[in-house]
Amino acid sequence: MTQTQTIPEGAEAPPSGALDRYFALTARGTTARTEVLAGVTTFLTMAYIVLVNPAILGSAGMPVASVAAATCFAAAFASILMGVVANTPLALAPGMGLNAYFSFTVVQQMGVPWPVALGCVFISGIAFLVLTLTGVRQLIVNSIPPYLFAAVAGGIGLFIGFIGFKDAGIIVANPATFVALGDLKAPGAALALFGLVVIGAMSVWNVRGAMLVGIVATTVVGWIAGMVSISPEPYSLAALTGTAFKLDLGGVFGLSGSHGLGLLEILFVFLFVDLFDNIGTLVAVTKRAGLMDAAGRIPRLNRILITDATATIVGSMAGTSTVTSYVESAAGVQAGGRTGLTAVVTGLLFLAMMFVAPYAQVIPLAATAPALIIVGGLMLLPLTEVEWEDPLSAIPAFLTVAMIPLTFSIANGLAFGITAHAALKIVRGTVRKADWFLLVLALLFVARFVWMGAA
Repeated sequence: MTQTQTIPEGAEAPPSGALDRYFALTARGTTARTEVLAGVTTFLTMAYIVLVNPAILGSAGMPVASVAAATCFAAAFASILMGVVANTPLALAPGMGLNAYFSFTVVQQMGVPWPVALGCVFISGIAFLVLTLTGVRQLIVNSIPPYLFAAVAGGIGLFIGFIGFKDAGIIVANPATFVALGDLKAPGAALALFGLVVIGAMSVWNVRGAMLVGIVATTVVGWIAGMVSISPEPYSLAALTGTAFKLDLGGVFGLSGSHGLGLLEILFVFLFVDLFDNIGTLVAVTKRAGLMDAAGRIPRLNRILITDATATIVGSMAGTSTVTSYVESAAGVQAGGRTGLTAVVTGLLFLAMMFVAPYAQVIPLAATAPALIIVGGLMLLPLTEVEWEDPLSAIPAFLTVAMIPLTFSIANGLAFGITAHAALKIVRGTVRKADWFLLVLALLFVARFVWMGAA
């Protein structure tokens, strides 16, 4: 018997043809139009990386225009590959945090030349790939209890919201209280509040593409108010040659004690942070998109992880720091993205951005910040799946949710949650043989905390 899908009243008819069959649009309850809107929304929320990544890596002595081109290329390649190979609405780009570690710690503090640092990124990508092909990364994902998946999703929601508030200037640093309310009359904060009202209103009215429309409307208001200034640097696609294939693998293996802990320390950080940041983002986005199966497993996990590892390898050859999955992908998912077509659209826009990379600043942070705030709030829904009355789940879940935004690190949140979960299982006496990998992870996290404290 052939099953037919009922189209809700007022909904767009599902597409047909090769595109529908390849990306399973109808099967996932979406359409090409929705996927395109979702891809554009994801791109707009993470387009800032085209400006921020070159600025950070440029402080390490890398040519800024070259890094801008490499950033666009790496994000385009990785996102398109993720969409085509894994059919998942997950966009990738050079990761924030790891680019700062690359520039400020590895290059500036440890004195490692940037071509050698790129070589370290390349080798860490190879290590990611080996861990994936041998099943270690899959073991890590499978060892995390389902309620921690929900906690990670909620923690990342708070993380995304916090980033949005910070970008908007609604929350600012304060030496006495760490954070405080910013000046809401300031142009950036006022513009972000306008965008928050627009996106919020259209969301409750169920306007399709509310995020995208809100970002564009806020940007236009920013232009009219004279808040967007454009002063692009001279740029052409030929700039990519300044960093492409400049990695120095020979220098990696020649690192000496003059670079602190040298090769092992650098590779450990690149590997560890990307590994757990990627897992946390992957869990949150796929859960929000409804792509997890009934047992809490992520379909096509191996393809997703292989794509992530390949992206880091290619990104290092293009001339940028570690490429990883972006939490901003949740904005596209909230806009309706359910398939890899969302990621492909995002990647194509990054590819187009290669031609005009310096002009990405026409979209101010105050325009994308409201989308991040609203997406962050909507991502708290999975927290209802945590059994808060049971300390065995409530304590690790709370630590995970709290530590992700408070330490500005998905990896730290996972570390606290997994370590607490393992410790409480030991105390309760419910550890089983099947929990061996969970205990190994907990020990590794404890060793990491000790190492960080001694650094």
